[in-house]
Amino acid sequence: MMSRKKIKSALISVYYKDNLEKIVTTLRKHGVAIYSTGGTYDFIKNIAEVRSVESLTGYPSILGGRVKTLHPKIFGGILSRRDNSSDKEDLAKYEIPEIDLIIVDLYPFSETLASGASHDEIVEKIDIGGISLIRAAAKNYTDTLIVSSRKQYPALLELLESKNGATELEDRIRYAADAFETTTTYDREISDYFASLLNKEKFSLNVSPANKLRYGENPHQKGVFYGKLDEIFTQLHGKEISYNNLLDIDAAFALIGDFAETTYAIIKHNNACGCASDNNPLEAWKKALAGDPISAFGGIIITNSPVDLQVAEEINKLFFEIILAPGYSDEALNILKSKKNRIILDVKTNSRQQKQFRSILNGVLVQDIDNISEDISYLKQVTKKAPTDREISDLLFANKLVKHSKSNTIVLVKDKQLLASGVGQTSRVDALKQAIEKAKNFGFSLSGAVMASDAFFPFPDCVEIASKEGITSVIHPGGSVRDQESVDFCDSADISMAITGYRHFKH
Repeated sequence: MMSRKKIKSALISVYYKDNLEKIVTTLRKHGVAIYSTGGTYDFIKNIAEVRSVESLTGYPSILGGRVKTLHPKIFGGILSRRDNSSDKEDLAKYEIPEIDLIIVDLYPFSETLASGASHDEIVEKIDIGGISLIRAAAKNYTDTLIVSSRKQYPALLELLESKNGATELEDRIRYAADAFETTTTYDREISDYFASLLNKEKFSLNVSPANKLRYGENPHQKGVFYGKLDEIFTQLHGKEISYNNLLDIDAAFALIGDFAETTYAIIKHNNACGCASDNNPLEAWKKALAGDPISAFGGIIITNSPVDLQVAEEINKLFFEIILAPGYSDEALNILKSKKNRIILDVKTNSRQQKQFRSILNGVLVQDIDNISEDISYLKQVTKKAPTDREISDLLFANKLVKHSKSNTIVLVKDKQLLASGVGQTSRVDALKQAIEKAKNFGFSLSGAVMASDAFFPFPDCVEIASKEGITSVIHPGGSVRDQESVDFCDSADISMAITGYRHFKH
């Protein structure tokens, strides 16, 4: 089997004609005979010599264009095995020409769906002939090259020029693999649409490209990220992003997305070890770092504010792995680049998937992401004493943090600064004790602070402990059959309490 094969004939059938002219002129330059149909034929005939599919098959386009290329004279020419004597006899008997190159650009199904088009319009954008052409050409990769997307045009032009209108087996395998990925994605989108018409729960995923990581969570584990990170941020500096980096980056994105005011957060092992909001970016950074300057070492910094020189000078005093921000001044960037391996990411968008999924046992768990970010309208006062305006501001701030911390978790906040948190504990009391000890270790007074919990208090023990430390207001989801016991204690201790009605477990 010869690896290199000269392209002698091509069939072109595309929806979008953008950048097609250069492909056509290059093919003709290399003496390639071109077949086409419909609008593509009309486009090409003004550029170069082209033969219509209809003149080859002897059948016109029928059913309003639904059937154009579905014919043995087309698929026989694509699927024929060039080294198979029986196939050669069939081609000769039925006067079927070999077709060496197929260029297809499928009907824009997903774009039509996203446009809000009617059901009938969506269905008409389900490509039949194009999908069939792609699969046939990809199956016969030993003899046929399949170009399944207009995104491949630049690479195709380079291939044609560098190999003088020929292809190698390796080229054809690579394009065939891309083709089957194209058909898989296309069919999945259609399948998902029809499942939605039946309100049918269905899990399917096809994400590319694959980005091989140095390793997974630990060096003995393989790791790959599937997706397009460059749609989310641009890496301006630093080493390759690791598996664990990506987990922290995702946690950082989720957290910062709930804050509108200028905020800095420091993430360590998917939890915030420092966070503060302040109209002054420098103050926001200093307060965030003060929350836990020890854990901040080697952490990930994220902000929703552009980084200027003044802030960069302070940040640069800390050893950290990654910083994410929606822009940097030139002076700030020069300072932050002083460490060779430091990863600097310029954030383009904070859009995230609306579903979360994880492999478990012999299947997959899927859920909606936790999109609830409570504002004042969610708060229900349950104690005699109402929280002050400052306490309400702190309660909402703390509740955002508790939502993004590992359960069981307690968060302590004052003046929109994270004083301490207890995370990932098997009891809520342990989480509170951890937070209190941590706050004291860093010299914080808890007098006048607020407390947030990711779930209800099954007993009044947490509010009893909080009262002894001077905490004056509490927020939690509520929902325990013994809620009133915590409320009664708060009333006796002159503590205000609000419930939200929304639990924020995170495991």
